[in-house]
Amino acid sequence: MGTDNLTETLAGTIAVLFDFDGPLCDVFARRPAPEVARELALLATSTDPALSAKLSETDDPLEVLRLTHAANPELGLRVEEALTAAEIEAVAVAGEPTPGAVTALEAVRTAGRKIAVVSNNSGESVRAFLGPHGLAEHVLEVVGREERQPDLMKPNPHSLLKAAELLEVDVTLCALIGDSLTDIQAAHKVGAAAIGYANKPHKHQAFTEAGAEAVTEDMQAIADAIQSPQSND
Repeated sequence: MGTDNLTETLAGTIAVLFDFDGPLCDVFARRPAPEVARELALLATSTDPALSAKLSETDDPLEVLRLTHAANPELGLRVEEALTAAEIEAVAVAGEPTPGAVTALEAVRTAGRKIAVVSNNSGESVRAFLGPHGLAEHVLEVVGREERQPDLMKPNPHSLLKAAELLEVDVTLCALIGDSLTDIQAAHKVGAAAIGYANKPHKHQAFTEAGAEAVTEDMQAIADAIQSPQSND
């Protein structure tokens, strides 16, 4: 899958949805996700020790939230509040946006496409990053994790449908740029196009096998493709 796939995919869109962690920001670059997961697990197991076995099997903060909420919704809310605080701390020290992300956002906006961010991270943390880096002006809507409803995180397509509604576009005329299989799955569940951002070597093949309409290893390629004459015919 090369630039032609990317150009063709973007040509069929009127809105581009960006996942946050990966395509726009390396959220846990300096506040490692496994560290956050351990902190959340300790919070959860201090109240409900029975969760210890399950939570010890993951180093993903979002999975700690899912598992805790499924077992105990009220405890899950406490974990979620702690996760949101950790995400806000993390983006404050995460550094610059993903290479090529700023150019991609600018090009998509210049091409007349609407932009939303759809994320399993909290909306608060997304906005806390976009503002200081001058990216908020490009993004019309931010749809983050729904409070008390981690089951609505991707691969559930809820955030895509909500973003499309807020943007007043048909979700099937959207493309989602994401760096995980859950992004590809969420997009395809509602007929949106999926562009895989393969920021790790093994992801390119995984995204291709999952049926992504296009795969790129460089966010700059998004800008190049959407600026192509074929994307704006």
